[in-house]
Amino acid sequence: MPSSPPVPDHGAVLAEVRKVRRAGVVRLRGLDVPVLAGVARGVPRGDGELPGGPVEKVLRLAVSRMGGGTLQTAAEYSLGLAQGTRDWPASDRRRRAAQVYGVSVERFRKHHELMVLGQVAEQVVALHRDGTPGGAENSPVPYDRMPAAHRTLHVRVHDRTVPVTLHVHSVDLVRDIDVVVSPTNIYFALPAPYKSSVSATLRRAGAHRDPVGGLVEDRIDDELRGWTARHGAPGRAAQPGTVAATSAGVLDGQGIRRIYHVAVAVPRPETNDYDVQPADITRGVARVFALLAEESGRHDPPLRSVCLPLLGAGRGGLTPLESFGALWAAVEAELARGADWEIHFVVRRHARADLLERLLAPRED
Repeated sequence: MPSSPPVPDHGAVLAEVRKVRRAGVVRLRGLDVPVLAGVARGVPRGDGELPGGPVEKVLRLAVSRMGGGTLQTAAEYSLGLAQGTRDWPASDRRRRAAQVYGVSVERFRKHHELMVLGQVAEQVVALHRDGTPGGAENSPVPYDRMPAAHRTLHVRVHDRTVPVTLHVHSVDLVRDIDVVVSPTNIYFALPAPYKSSVSATLRRAGAHRDPVGGLVEDRIDDELRGWTARHGAPGRAAQPGTVAATSAGVLDGQGIRRIYHVAVAVPRPETNDYDVQPADITRGVARVFALLAEESGRHDPPLRSVCLPLLGAGRGGLTPLESFGALWAAVEAELARGADWEIHFVVRRHARADLLERLLAPRED
């Protein structure tokens, strides 16, 4: 019986993984990575070959075994394995990986990157050690359970503990929360409903449609236009941090009762880009709570719960850490004065939920 090939040295694998990080998978075929190539020879080819050849398959298998969360997401961005990042420069991939951990690029380079790539190397070694051609061991390690889409945290705020719920899904799947906060620009002009932003998603989900999907009433957009008309602001920029309230349209069938539109995005002239300032987010969220207190008693039952996305963390250009820091400044101030609102946050990706969970975790003295 032929002897098994020796298990590759972790340090040698790590050196080659770092080489791939610098070059990116688009240049993988031209790289001299003999250790990774040796591991690839023991992995079945499958039904087709990836653009980067067998070595790319090894890296993807290794990363898929990392169990999800921030570690796997950062590894995917670092190596250019995340969707749409194959041709990104190394600096852009590093910047996005740093955002996953909510740290500066320099701190990520010095502290997190080696840990992330080291874990990739560990999985490559394990893949070589555990895998047998054609065996089930060559498949990615499955999750023992799906990551929770709803996480309840118990957060210490001054002298009391308050529950905070994280929702990890699209905002239109939120249910039984009185108020959902939606970011918008200072003109209160909603994006087209086919787009993917929070405000576009809420507009689309709140519209009334006929049985075959035809638009009957664009209710949230119509109400927001009415709000700007009543306040003498159609076509005129509002102050950043201004809040406008509308109904939730047909989302009221999911228990959503109000949408609070917070003007935080300032368009850059003659571009499609926006600027968002953290101070405007804090100011806007503080006004959300003021409006919530004003409106609560007008409803039966009173409004009690509010759900916040990471304002400005999309096209606004803020990192998730910057956005949440600005949000939490207003939320913490409201809770510190004794308010008993039910606080919810909604994010699309588990990596961002992991970041929020770490930021809200109790600090050890």
